[in-house]
Amino acid sequence: MKYSFPAFENGFIRAAAISPSLRVADCAYNAQQIIEAMQAFAAENVHLLCLPEFSLTGYTCSDLFLQEPLLRGAEKALGTILQASKGLSLVTLVGLPVRHSGKLYNCAAVVCGGELLGLVPKTCLPNYGEFYEKRHFQPGMEEAECIEYAGQETLIGTRLLFACKQMPSFVLGVEICEDLWAPVPPSCAHALAGATVIANLSASDETIGKAAYRQELVAGQSARLLCAYLYADAGHGESTTDMTFAGHNLIAENGTILAQAAPFTAEEALTELDLNRMIQERQRNTTFVPHTEGYTTVEFEMMPAVLSLTREVSPTPFVPQDAASRAERCELILRIQAEGLAKRMEHTHARCAVVGISGGLDSCLALLVAVRACKVLERDTKDIVALTMPCFGTTQRTRSNAEILCEALGVTFKEINITNTVKSHFADIGQDPNTYDVTFENCQARVRTLELMDYANKYGGFVVGTGDLSELALGWATYNGDHMSMYGVNAGVPKTLVRHIVQYVADTCGNETLRSVLLDILDTPVSPELLPTAEDGTIAQQTENLVGPYELHDFYLYYVLRFGFGPVKIYHLARTAFEGRYEPEVLLHWLKNFYHRFFAQQFKRSCLPDGPKVGSVTLSPRGDWRMPSDACNALWMAELEEITL
Repeated sequence: MKYSFPAFENGFIRAAAISPSLRVADCAYNAQQIIEAMQAFAAENVHLLCLPEFSLTGYTCSDLFLQEPLLRGAEKALGTILQASKGLSLVTLVGLPVRHSGKLYNCAAVVCGGELLGLVPKTCLPNYGEFYEKRHFQPGMEEAECIEYAGQETLIGTRLLFACKQMPSFVLGVEICEDLWAPVPPSCAHALAGATVIANLSASDETIGKAAYRQELVAGQSARLLCAYLYADAGHGESTTDMTFAGHNLIAENGTILAQAAPFTAEEALTELDLNRMIQERQRNTTFVPHTEGYTTVEFEMMPAVLSLTREVSPTPFVPQDAASRAERCELILRIQAEGLAKRMEHTHARCAVVGISGGLDSCLALLVAVRACKVLERDTKDIVALTMPCFGTTQRTRSNAEILCEALGVTFKEINITNTVKSHFADIGQDPNTYDVTFENCQARVRTLELMDYANKYGGFVVGTGDLSELALGWATYNGDHMSMYGVNAGVPKTLVRHIVQYVADTCGNETLRSVLLDILDTPVSPELLPTAEDGTIAQQTENLVGPYELHDFYLYYVLRFGFGPVKIYHLARTAFEGRYEPEVLLHWLKNFYHRFFAQQFKRSCLPDGPKVGSVTLSPRGDWRMPSDACNALWMAELEEITL
């Protein structure tokens, strides 16, 4: 059974866009189809159900819209739906024609718990090509007016919003079909007035190429408005006199299509919407300026639910799941890194770039980037000096891989054994060489940095940093040791993505020697190699045994920085993403560890070297992340203590 958690408390609602089969002008039949759908989806804990345009009558009624029986039938059928909706914790959007003050309007009826919350008329009426809606209907009025309809007093107007009392982030705005195709859709104003969800009741006939365009419109509007967008399209049952309708239902969130029904499949689009995420996006976007003038908000009540997510929660949010997108991202990141480094080399008139090469992943990526930077500048790769600096924990495997890698890349390779220098330093400060404490480790890291910096000074070069984004988040670097460089090319790349970039180079390099050594580096346990090797000469110190799995820390880092989510929500997302892979207590243990280290190690991030931003999550103190070095984590740790396994 899939993991479930309180949905409303964590900002989630379940939503569906459907296309029930209908009969043109048979309101009673259509109402029964809608009622059955409402009951079925309410049983699945769906909170928002969007139906197509004119779902009570059919879009293709044509001049029948001017017939009194059809108008009375639609009103009566809506009354039946209202009665059936009592006791259902579900907002349903039903399309129908409404007569008001002697004019007809193409409306969406907003129904919840037996109440008609409001009627939202269509703003933009198409009257071109196969459409002639102005023959029958009037554009909707902006200012809300009172109306008696289906036995209830309610409001009608285009500037209505519907807000859930139990979940402040759930605010619904409505537009209808052509409204989305207009130069300035009504949903733009809805979103600025506070709507986090836009529902579109549509009857978009199917023509060649239209499905792709429709999908782009829905995804683009959700991105532009930082909202969730539901699109319910007319389907089977509409008249095919001149048009065919495919039921192309779509649900998007902030530019991503979360669910869709392929045309002509008679399927629903169903998923969960993360509305707290939309609130977080808006509060950090300074160009998203609220404007509520002219809007009326109608409140409704809804029972909170416990949900298991049907939407995907990727365990590797930094890494695209499909191979083509992953390769494209890896190539782009390499180009960003190489261009950044090339500019710095050019600006500083560096005669060489100095890289500390260990035989591990991060220094391998930094070296690959440096080689690309030389190609950008049309310089000899011999201008890259790779220094390996073996000491107590260096293994034959990593030392050998470092040399093979440098030879395959055609860079200058040099070795400086720092063992005697470190021992001399131990003697200077009175460190027992048999005491394997933090001083024992950090002395080596700082001596390595000393050698790199002074070598760069001597030969007119500068030091290329190797530390990655994950290490910066955890503070897994020696202050003024590997923490310091003259340009940190990996500073924006999380550890989980470092692996895929190196794999990408291995797969595309066309050099069997290089490919072989890159694959062995990928297979080597992540380690700073600061403690003496094991008796068999293998690595004794493995990073993930000490700070935790990087895939967990990268997952936590993504949601902490990208969306500002609290620990409880991140824990629930982790339970969903890693279900069956990590026990709950393991996830919680490393989440606590993440927050402890993240707060305690900010002082290292406050003085980072320059480095290129490659994604939406970065820790540069000059750009995306500014945090006091002595901030307290008490609020976050207290929330973690409230989690029950």
